Amino acid sequence: IYCQNLCYIAKLFLDHKTLYFDVDPFLFYVLCEVDDRGFHPVGYFSKEKYSDVGYNLACILTFPCHQRNPEKPMSDLGQQAYKPYWASTIVDFLLHQQPEASSLSIMDISKITSIMAEDIVFTLNQLGILKIINGVYFIAAEQGLLETLAKKYPVKEPRVDPSKLHWTPFLTDIKRDKFSIHSKKPSVEGDDLRGSGGFP
Repeated sequence: IYCQNLCYIAKLFLDHKTLYFDVDPFLFYVLCEVDDRGFHPVGYFSKEKYSDVGYNLACILTFPCHQRNPEKPMSDLGQQAYKPYWASTIVDFLLHQQPEASSLSIMDISKITSIMAEDIVFTLNQLGILKIINGVYFIAAEQGLLETLAKKYPVKEPRVDPSKLHWTPFLTDIKRDKFSIHSKKPSVEGDDLRGSGGFP
């Protein structure tokens, strides 16, 4: 009932939202403000438990009284939210790799950052540091360039305080979830990412 009510509230602000009664196939993540009267939702997002096409976002809404910008179509909101996050997370990961990590695969980065492999390739292309030679991906990024990118795409603070999270982990059935990172095969040589500045 709680999740259904969230969907009904979302329907007031999202014209394209059509699903609000069958909530069982979805997981809901709710952001709340807390005071002496309890927990007060300020927004939420939902995702399918098992998506046939690998989507990890079904609906996202910040209640208007808490928005910094006017509400826009979900695809635009997704771009605003995801692109900077992907860039900052991937750059931060590359910048803090151990010197002995001479080679990585896209799937290695995906498993550590929980970002889909195709989104990693897209982001590295957008950052201008991904090169393809004979079908093999190479990261062409000196330490100085990564530091410059880190300033342009900083990891936003504050980070989530784990002690404030109240949740029950969803145990994924790997056989059903073909997009689960844990279901991917180990790295293969052809996926190696090699480059300068820590990635020879």
